[in-house]
Amino acid sequence: MIDELLPSTARWSESFSHRDDIELFPQERAAVARAVDKRRKEFTTVRACAREALAGLGHAPVPLVPGEWGAPGWPTGVVGSMTHCDGYHAAVVAHRHDVATIGIDAEPHEALPDGVLETIALAEDLAALDALPTSVGVAWDRVLFSAKESVYKAWFPVARRFLDFQEATVTLAVDGTFTARILVPVPLLLGKPLTGFSGRWIVDGELIATAITVETVAGRG
Repeated sequence: MIDELLPSTARWSESFSHRDDIELFPQERAAVARAVDKRRKEFTTVRACAREALAGLGHAPVPLVPGEWGAPGWPTGVVGSMTHCDGYHAAVVAHRHDVATIGIDAEPHEALPDGVLETIALAEDLAALDALPTSVGVAWDRVLFSAKESVYKAWFPVARRFLDFQEATVTLAVDGTFTARILVPVPLLLGKPLTGFSGRWIVDGELIATAITVETVAGRG
């Protein structure tokens, strides 16, 4: 599913069930030593996906330990992103000389719980949602949530600061794309202010996925 949202320079792996076919590194085991069983299974499965994705770049398995704000540490010269929800786990990586930053997210294809939309959306977001067709059967509020998660995951490795849901606006389009505008002071990326992102979304059965990839000039060929 996630591959439909990615450039050819990215490598990816996904799993629709939990996996226990890898041995975590000691540093990884320590990171989930006090976690509940569900969290350990998610952690292990998404790292199995990450190892497969890294192998596609020619990298041997390495510890992928959560760091600041939970962001995983990647090998030097690699950018990446992970996601998981019930029934889906994925990891995407690319060489930094091809892709400057990546953010992916997956969510169940169902409406957000009551009260959540109001905590993540600004008036501009809500107006854009109201303009979307309801007849297509898409849970637009959940797609918005997923897109904002991808925005944060692409933003954080560049800015190294937390980005709240209400510090970026997202406009979804019915063609499977979205645009995001950052509302706080921004860092530079590829020599330009990182004022926003372009991304893609997909609904596949009971799942939603969103992705942002900022390709370098070299990555675009």
